[in-house]
Amino acid sequence: MEKILPIIQIVISVLLIIVVLLQERGTGAGAIFGGGSQVFRAKRGPEKTLHYITIFLGIAFFATAFYQTFLTK
Repeated sequence: MEKILPIIQIVISVLLIIVVLLQERGTGAGAIFGGGSQVFRAKRGPEKTLHYITIFLGIAFFATAFYQTFLTK
């Protein structure tokens, strides 16, 4: 398991990067500081699916990193 875990992390991280890059680029850096003047809109269709995939891959990456760091000693 210790030999395959880094490979799993690499695959998850590449998938996470791809999914994040596929998401819509509607907000800029100004929205981080409250400068975004866009109205909230609900995620629908493929945008919602990408959002959930991003959350799942983020949790999976964190779980594998946690497992590799603390439980394989």
